[in-house]
Amino acid sequence: MQDLTLGTVEAHAHLLSIPSDTQLLYKIISVENLLRSIVGNYLYFNRVDSYIDFPGADHHDGRQLPQDQESNSLSRFEKAPDFSAANYYDQSRARTYACCFSLENSDFIWNNYANGSERGKVCVVFEFGKLRNTLNQILQPGNAVLNYNGNQCHQIFSVNYGTVGYVNRETHQANTQYLPNPIIYTYLKDKEKFSEEKEFRISLSTIGIGQFALSDGSTMQLPLGLELAFDLKAAIADGTIQQILYSSCSDSDFLLAELHKLHIFPSNG
Repeated sequence: MQDLTLGTVEAHAHLLSIPSDTQLLYKIISVENLLRSIVGNYLYFNRVDSYIDFPGADHHDGRQLPQDQESNSLSRFEKAPDFSAANYYDQSRARTYACCFSLENSDFIWNNYANGSERGKVCVVFEFGKLRNTLNQILQPGNAVLNYNGNQCHQIFSVNYGTVGYVNRETHQANTQYLPNPIIYTYLKDKEKFSEEKEFRISLSTIGIGQFALSDGSTMQLPLGLELAFDLKAAIADGTIQQILYSSCSDSDFLLAELHKLHIFPSNG
């Protein structure tokens, strides 16, 4: 039997809305962060409770709904009566990470993301099915390890994919019949404030109870961001990344020169 703390691949797919394999995903990123990701071979994931330091950030990302709070707080664990379902959801949220995309190449995402960069921004266009297959292979149990402060640890994060559902956050209730899986809160956002995002996200999450202890007896403290090993150059070569688009405000000469140094060349001029 697999250890419940070890990561799984798409264990909660049946609870989420997943697009077709041919769906294109649009990710706005600063030129500098794109280049860092290519050189460092990673996709960056933010912890969902850390979206607080930029205009338009969703301070409630991944948080249990207000209408659920009271009954969640009253629901207790039999063997841990001081620990409620609300505590469980809060701790799950603090152990959940997301890499966010849009289903549409819209003015909204160009105007609202990756602002403040000296070199401008780009939109990296992924094909979902190929991205999904690559990440699932990377995160397949037994294939991956977690590097924590120089220690190689068991891979504890489960990967899931889905489009975000937009609801009235103040009135919507998710626990009407039973307590929902924490993944539900990860894929719900306020309709009035965020529906224009048309967001698709990849989540990495782990169990929301207990602590993760290292061999020296210390407790793992999860960082605000994770770098998931991912070869962007290989993704360009195999079509997982379909395009890298840049705006007229971007320093295209710098971008193309840096990509050239990395042996990445534009097609068709």
